This record gives sequence, structure tokens and C-alpha cells, in this order.
Amino acid sequence: MKTLEVIGVTKHFGSITVLKDVSFTVWKGEILGLIGPNGVGKTTLVNLITGAVSYSDGDIRFLGKSIRGFKPHQISRLGVSRTFEVAPPSTQMTSLENVMVGAFFGKRGRQRAARAAGKKAEESLDFMGLAAKKYVPAGSLNVLERRRLEIAIALAMNPKLLLLDEVMAGLNSTELDEAVELVKRVRDAGVTILVVEHVMRAIAKVSDRILVLHHGKKIIEGAPEKVLNDRQVIEAYLGKRHKDVTGRG
Repeated sequence: MKTLEVIGVTKHFGSITVLKDVSFTVWKGEILGLIGPNGVGKTTLVNLITGAVSYSDGDIRFLGKSIRGFKPHQISRLGVSRTFEVAPPSTQMTSLENVMVGAFFGKRGRQRAARAAGKKAEESLDFMGLAAKKYVPAGSLNVLERRRLEIAIALAMNPKLLLLDEVMAGLNSTELDEAVELVKRVRDAGVTILVVEHVMRAIAKVSDRILVLHHGKKIIEGAPEKVLNDRQVIEAYLGKRHKDVTGRG
């Protein structure tokens, strides 16, 4: 079943073309990794899917329905949620309060009373291993805990599709492994995932398939081993880091 379809999407900012004729499908229950050099349009693509910006041409369909022209709150209430490259949690609010905001904003959020939102928030925090931190201000959490909190906020929105933007940035080797397992747990709980990431070790481990953007165009998609060993990808993106990614060093 197709959860998300991006069909010939193009985005212009004035005279600059950021994305050109990009098409791909995210299937129900999979983790699709999205990689590419800085400035190739990865976050712009996430913004298009979530309605933060409009696209110039093409179409985006969620569960078979076009979402062209939908506002972010409308798309979130259909079942699409996201994290951000720059972590958004309010540092003065507790973890519980931050996640309650997600519970109110997402799918079925308008029908929730405060007590129900609090219960949903606690469930999300518990799932992400943050139950003991629910009354701790977000600003007091360490890097990995902040990443967990970002995902907990998104999960409280009851997503069918979760877009993760650079959630593994700044993590050490052990934390990366933990983050990979957390993302897989989310998928195993029934959430389809599109993950944007620069950490190749993590993207290779977590993704069922990988899609590569370069100069605003899709250059390849497929199984991680196939993609990360492709000559176009090596030349355009990985370069000297190729051995570290593929494990051939």
C-alpha cells in the first residue's frame, strides 16, 4: 500500500530551481532514507510534504489523496507529523508539556481534553524511554534525550507517516546505535517513516531503501548496499568516506 506518493514535484524560489521533477513512493511500513549533499533540497522536500511551503509543479498524495494546497495543520490532522533539523521543543516547558502540544495539534487533537492529551503524552514519553523525565524541563535534557523528545512530540500526533529530519545529528557512536533501534521500534509500532540524514552509518543501518538527491534531482533509489556502492553516489556525495560507509575499509 502506498502511504506517500511524490509525483514530478518541482519547486522554484524565484529564478532558482531547488527541486526538479522529483518522484518516489513511500510504502506502508517501510523506512525510506533520504540523503544528499547540503543544499540539494532535502528539507525543502519535507516542507513541501508537510505544507510549510507550496510546490510549483507536480503533486503529492497521502494515502491516495492529493494534499496540494493543504495547510500544515490540515496535513498533520490527516496523519503526517515531523521533527525539525533544528530542535523545536520549548526549553522552559517540561517534557510532558512539550509532548502535550503535539497531542493537541495532531490527528484527533481537536477532540482531546487536557486529561486525554496528558495521557497520550505520557504514553509517547514512555515509548521513547523518557517516562522518568516527564517533569524535567526540555532544556535540561542531554542531546539523545532531546532527540527522543522530538520524536515523542511527533508520535503524540498519532502519525501514519513520520518525517525525521536530522534526528541523529550530534550523537556519538553508542547513541547512534540506540537512535537507530528507536526509529525501528517506531516503524514496528505501525508508523511509516521518511528519514533525512547525513550520518551514513546510521542511514545504512536504519533504511529499507535509500533515495539520493543531487542538484535538486533524484539520481538513484534502492536497497542501501546498492545505493551506497553506486558510482554516481560515491562521486556526488560520499567521496573519500565511501570505505567507512560500506564497511570495506
